Amino acid sequence: MKYRSLLVLMLTGALAFSSLFTTTAIASEAAKPSAIAKSAQAAVSTKKLQSIYSRNKALYDSAEYKSRIAAITAQNSEFYIKDIDENLFARINGKSYKENCVVPLEDLKYIHVLHKDINGNIHKGEMICNIYIAADVLEIMKALYDQGYPIERMQLIDDFNADDELSMESNNSSSFNFRFISHTNKVSKHGLGLAVDINTLYNPYIKQVNGKTIIEPLTAGAYVDRTKSFAYKIDTADTCYKLFSSKGFEWGGNWKSVKDYQHFEVSDKTLAVLYPDNK
Repeated sequence: MKYRSLLVLMLTGALAFSSLFTTTAIASEAAKPSAIAKSAQAAVSTKKLQSIYSRNKALYDSAEYKSRIAAITAQNSEFYIKDIDENLFARINGKSYKENCVVPLEDLKYIHVLHKDINGNIHKGEMICNIYIAADVLEIMKALYDQGYPIERMQLIDDFNADDELSMESNNSSSFNFRFISHTNKVSKHGLGLAVDINTLYNPYIKQVNGKTIIEPLTAGAYVDRTKSFAYKIDTADTCYKLFSSKGFEWGGNWKSVKDYQHFEVSDKTLAVLYPDNK
């Protein structure tokens, strides 16, 4: 958490000094990707955003930052972070990392972890997210594993051809999947790898539109009623909620106009500082 706070302060100071950018609040994603128009995806520029890593090499290449990650790996070698190499890029190219992706590849990190399902079976998990949250996510996943918290599936969304509906129906936990917010040139938080979805089938996205309930994934109707008890459910008493909140993430289950119980993200204010050119 302190590294993320330090980075925001550094970036904020740099922006104020240069007077090149105006901090602009970025609206939360109004809908899950299945509602995003493909035509809007194709119409936007492919000019890359300013890289977080390039602007903060001193921080991310520092011995202190690297030792933070190494401390987790030392406890269990299955928990680690690495760059997107050629083999990984081949897996995501044209899928989550789409042709019109404006996110610098160096801003994305691959996370490898272990997780346990509801029966205590151990699985290898993988996720791609933004460098800004990578160390926090690794620490959270290690804590969840140590506490026996159940996560059913954690595969790259590319295994589902970057189709969020298919991924959610499979109860897959994931982060990065490039996309723009519908009818805008702004990249969504998932599109930047700055949001994480956990146990997606049991923690759906819910919205009321003209008296009709929109549920994503479509197969999650049995889990809309949050007064019921069921496996993989996230609420404010939940270990997953507490760990993500302790790192400064905001939870979609606390939103007013919509509910996104699977979803943890950085704040709009933080996003505006990290990517001031995401407009």
